[in-house]
Amino acid sequence: MGIPFCRALTIARAAGQEASALAGHVLLYPSGMSPERWPLPAPDCDHSADAAPHTPVLLLHGLFDNRAVFSRMRRSLNSHGWEHVHALNYNPVTVDLREAAELFGRHVLHTREVYGGERVAVIGHSLGGLIARYYVQRLGGDEHVHTAVTLATPHEGTLSARLIHPLPISRQLLPGSSVFRELSAPAPGCTTRFVVFRGEHDPLILPQRSAALRHPDLWAENVLVLGSGHVTLPVHRTVITQVREVLTGPQLGTMDGPIQLTA
Repeated sequence: MGIPFCRALTIARAAGQEASALAGHVLLYPSGMSPERWPLPAPDCDHSADAAPHTPVLLLHGLFDNRAVFSRMRRSLNSHGWEHVHALNYNPVTVDLREAAELFGRHVLHTREVYGGERVAVIGHSLGGLIARYYVQRLGGDEHVHTAVTLATPHEGTLSARLIHPLPISRQLLPGSSVFRELSAPAPGCTTRFVVFRGEHDPLILPQRSAALRHPDLWAENVLVLGSGHVTLPVHRTVITQVREVLTGPQLGTMDGPIQLTA
């Protein structure tokens, strides 16, 4: 009796955190509806003298969302010395995953041009993480992205995509779709480090094991966040701290098993 009760209590606590995170995000959502103004490259500018202490970071939101989902994480990065953090809005109703990845790639190249050619880091939530992975793995983006952090991303698809069946992108998110067949193909020589955060009680990724990234050619670390769900991860204090450490830490390589973070 004790074990089922404890598990029920953990799930209830995770649901409460999800509800709180969702409520906070609903309040912030209007602030992220307008596209962000991106800086223009300065002609004939020498960036070597005034280089920032950290490489640029690009943020990519999930389905039916916008850049406001990263408000807390962005403030944290800014306050800890990341001067060049930018977010991209996209419309999944009008573009499919491949087109979104191509669009994202153009922003990556623009960012490198603006900041003197530095490779960038990417943080993607949910579908945003999958778009970033597709760009890195299938469109040559590993040349431009040194680290890709994904939060609550369905790396092997999710059965919950059936709930959004009218959208073309819903078919691409189902396990076994053409997109996931492409992503399961060999990716020799990929130089991007992937760090994958997944919630222990994510209600939107079914089955939940699909939130882990398992590919023999990718440099991936899977981090299980205990007691957490889907919407919670971008505002999770421990996750935000860990993301900062990932962006500044050494290249650790593929882990034998998942790291576990407590809520």
